[in-house]
Amino acid sequence: MRTLYWIARALARTVFSSTVGDIEILNRGKRIHRGGAIVAANHTSYLDPPIVACAYNSPVSFLARKSLFQRFGAWLYPRLNAFPIDRDHADLQSMKSILRKLKNGERVLMFPEGTRSPDGQLQEAKAGIGMLVAKSGVPVQPVRIFGSYESWPRGGKYRPHRIQVVIGDPVKFDPADLKDRSREAYQRIADQLMAAIAELEVK
Repeated sequence: MRTLYWIARALARTVFSSTVGDIEILNRGKRIHRGGAIVAANHTSYLDPPIVACAYNSPVSFLARKSLFQRFGAWLYPRLNAFPIDRDHADLQSMKSILRKLKNGERVLMFPEGTRSPDGQLQEAKAGIGMLVAKSGVPVQPVRIFGSYESWPRGGKYRPHRIQVVIGDPVKFDPADLKDRSREAYQRIADQLMAAIAELEVK
């Protein structure tokens, strides 16, 4: 199942190398390559998932909108380590799928902002990721991507730009918030995670 994932990753690296140069990965030694973990990144471009895949040496699973999993997409996307989520409605089955993958030792890429930023700036995090952090109990690694918005902004055209990925230390959340099952607690977790992403800079 993962053969196509590695082929697609190699192709993405080749494309990036030929257009923008090698992706620069800062703090490589901090990457979580074993055990379940949430990889939480800012989101400004369609390029973000393949960028994160190229930044990690072990497979990363991705969320993709449910409508893509039809016909050929139903065969293709699972082989690219993507699984469906309904972005328009509360999707309990999707949440269960994410938690199952995390507990099975997979690394799952999530975008706390939910959708691509319209201007390249960091947006407010959604409470949903806070719930997944609290319920999964896995490490949460903040990642910040620089250059993907300049390369392919929302509603714009592709124009190659240098890509840099900064890896952060796993976030330590307030134990009280992790035990609390209120929406307010989930939002505090999400906000703390977004703040951790905001602190990551290219030095």
